[in-house]
Amino acid sequence: MLNYESFLRIPEWRFVDESISARNRSALESFAMDDTLCHLVGQRMSIPTVRTWVHDETVVLGIQDHRLPYVTEAISMLENTGYKTLVRNSGGLAVVLDEGILNISLVFSEQNAAIDISAGYEIMLAFVQRLFPEAEGQIKAYEIVGSYCPGSYDLSIGGRKFAGISQRRLRQGIAVQVYLCVEGSGAERAELIRRLYELGLQGEQTKFVYPHIQPEVMASLTELLGIPLTVADVVIRVQKLLHTYANNVFIGGLSEEEIDLYAFYLNRVFERNQKMLTKK
Repeated sequence: MLNYESFLRIPEWRFVDESISARNRSALESFAMDDTLCHLVGQRMSIPTVRTWVHDETVVLGIQDHRLPYVTEAISMLENTGYKTLVRNSGGLAVVLDEGILNISLVFSEQNAAIDISAGYEIMLAFVQRLFPEAEGQIKAYEIVGSYCPGSYDLSIGGRKFAGISQRRLRQGIAVQVYLCVEGSGAERAELIRRLYELGLQGEQTKFVYPHIQPEVMASLTELLGIPLTVADVVIRVQKLLHTYANNVFIGGLSEEEIDLYAFYLNRVFERNQKMLTKK
């Protein structure tokens, strides 16, 4: 059996921490950042990179969510509740971002060898399992029915979901992304998405089958592990874990040359989102 953790044991990692600096910025900037890193790592202009990021109250809608029959009313509800909304131009359904959710991106290059989609998921699963040794043997990957943005690589403990994994592929680079519900109430976040679908559908039948959200199947790691875990704690764990994998861990943001590339991807992401908002 392939040891997926071997993909993480490399001579050098780059670590970009935006768990504080990105909070009050648009989540679109994070999409642009991962596209930039995909390009840089994919083209061997940067070593493999781990990025941690957090955004204030935002609901990221998938393309199908934006096609809800009453999406305007649903978005108004979210905004009245204090959440910004945006649409990502990729797969998946609605997810919640807030100060208690840590997102982690692992960015690899496929120039030397291909990393298929299932391998990408398994690498992130191995990474998350190592991050939380107190949950050894308990973190499972399978679809949690009733969760928001359900998928075959939902991560759960005791049948309650705390994380979901996605991937972005660009210019021979792969960004494997996980959102970790670290603090707060997983059920309260799920209730918000339940209301989104309730108001967005209003009982209408649609070709696309939206998930029937059951808030009780979602929880935070604080709730599941019974320890006072914070986002800041997990960021420290990420950095320490990287040091166990690599001889060198380089910490820092983008260089001047890299910022020019980021500006290109940022403009592209904002243009795509604007197009998404003008059509259903």
